[in-house]
Parts: sequence; C-alpha cells; structure tokens
Amino acid sequence: MSGLKRRIIEVITTVGPIPASEYMALCLFDPQAGYYSTREPFGKGGDFITAPEVSQMFGELVAVWCYEAWRAIGSPMPVTLAEIGPGRGTLMKDMLRTLQRLDPAFARGASIALIETSPRLREVQKDKLAGVANNVEWYETTATLLDQPLLIVGNELFDAVPIRQFVRAADGWRERMVGLDANGELAFFAGAASLDPVLLPPDAEGAPNGAIVELAPARSALMQTIADRIAAHDGTGLFFDYGHLKPGVGDTLQALRNHQYEDVLASPGEADLTAHVDFAALAASAQTAGLRADCKTQGSFLLAMGLLERAGRLGADADEATRERLTGEVERLAGPRAMGELFKVLAIAPEQIVLPVFRGGVL
Repeated sequence: MSGLKRRIIEVITTVGPIPASEYMALCLFDPQAGYYSTREPFGKGGDFITAPEVSQMFGELVAVWCYEAWRAIGSPMPVTLAEIGPGRGTLMKDMLRTLQRLDPAFARGASIALIETSPRLREVQKDKLAGVANNVEWYETTATLLDQPLLIVGNELFDAVPIRQFVRAADGWRERMVGLDANGELAFFAGAASLDPVLLPPDAEGAPNGAIVELAPARSALMQTIADRIAAHDGTGLFFDYGHLKPGVGDTLQALRNHQYEDVLASPGEADLTAHVDFAALAASAQTAGLRADCKTQGSFLLAMGLLERAGRLGADADEATRERLTGEVERLAGPRAMGELFKVLAIAPEQIVLPVFRGGVL
C-alpha cells in the first residue's frame, strides 16, 4: 500500500468520507506524494502522450495561430505569450522555434511566461527550453503576470482540475464521496450534501438511480480568472482538451497508468486522474468576463490551420518511413477515431476581435 493511500485511509477513518473532488486533488497534487509532484507522466515512457509529444506540427500550428491572433488584436508590444500547465515544455519549445522563424522581432520582444505550480516540472521545462530563448519566466498563477496584453495557451489543462460528482439516490442527487467499505478498502458512497436542481444538465430528469452528474467549479473559476485578465488587458486564449460541448449525465472520472486504464481508487498518487471537460461551462465563464467564446473540434481546427499542408512540406524530400510517420501523426492529431473528435479547442477574446479559424479570420 502506498504512503498516500495509507494517509487517505487514515483521514477517512478520522473524519469520515471525503468528497471525490478532495480525493482527486490529493491524488494529483499532494506535495509529498501527489502524481504531478512525484512523477514524469508525459511521453512513451510515462503514462500518456499529449498532442505536442505526438508531433512538432501541433506546436508549429498553435504558434502560427497565436501570431495571427496577436496581429488581430493590433500587434501590441509589449505582450505576454504564456502557456499554463506546460508539462515538459515541448509545446512552448516548438512554438518558440516557429515564432523565431516567423517573426524574430516578435519572438525577442514578447515576454514568454510558463505558469507552473510544480517545482519538479519547472526544472524539466528549464532543461527543455535551455538555449531556446532568454526571455522565459516562470509564474505560479496568472495573477502575477505582467499587466499587458496576453496570448495564453493551455493543452490538457482543465481535465486535471478536480471535479465534484453527484450520484442519483432515491431522495435526490447526493455528493459522491470516497469512504471505506466493510473490508477497509476505498469505495464510493452517496453523501449527505445535495445538489440544487438548477445545476443539473437537461438530461438529468430521467436519469436512473446510480447515475452520475459532474460539476467543476474549480475549472470555471480558473477560466474566469484567465478571462478577467484578458478582458482587463486585451489578448486571446486558446485551450485544448478532451470533453463535450454540452453538459450531460455520465461518469467520466478515470485513472491512467502506463497507457492503461485502471480503477480510480486503486493507486492514489500513482496514476493520472482526469475527467472530461464541459466546454459549455468554460465558455460561460469567459462570457461572464465579457469575452466571446468559440469552440471547434481539434481535428477541424488543425486541418483549417494547414496540418495536411505542413505534413506535406515536411515529407516532400523525406524517405518513405518519415512520410508514413507523418501520416500517422496527422491521423493521431486530427483523425475522428483518435484525438480529432474527442478533443475540442476553445478560443476566447473580446467580441470585436476577428480570430483566425474561429471568427472568419484568414491566415
């Protein structure tokens, strides 16, 4: 039994069952034994592979979009180019390499910010970006960024922000808790806290007993903070994640280790815990700040940005093996049976900004 699992059991034994959101937060972010505090989860040798790790083309196209978005807001300088939740730093490295070719003056003049709370991951990112750019700074929150226009990107950020779950019981919707079963093992239970019916998705009325509804106030609060900053200082945001465009009933909390799914209660701190993102809720938070929010599938976004053309240029003078690899990367990033449909892209900006791809803007 891991040390974190033992501590969680001790907490439950002392104070009683804890909400699923608290369990998720402990598993991911406990300072001593949390998943992101102790592990190297990214890439083939980790537990999952993100889009920047799939192909350099992802970061290249995101960089082009950010550059065109900067031009759409009037090419302000100074400006901050930020990534929140930057993982190993692969996305930012590919973006900076692309921007240095596209517009060296922009790459030199922009303030490059990585928003990262994990000291261990900060060191990984510093190694990855060593020699790439001299104008990179690290921040723990968006609140401490410079007061200037902001171009911010996040990839698979919101899925790791803890969610609350509610389970339908005979007397209504009750918060889903993690407690101990008769054998002293971690198990899910329906707690005492109830859910205001106004917060239920449209399809909840006919849901059977045992059905799950997920809410993510922490995600909405994070988006609200980002959107408020853009509203105050101008800029844009671009966020990639897997999830749904409309809220609905369903349990999406999952654990992933060594590229395989496992029971979410089996190995606290040793597996990645995530849940699908409700993009409608994120969009609503941005709109509360006075911004417009637009959403597309990742596949349609990347294809509109020129993914096929970029793959063709990279493979033009390459050998057959390289061309096959590029074809596989395109399919993984944009194919309907891979990331293309499950992953969505949310763009936020002031209403009047004509964003490329989303609001009729052209490259």
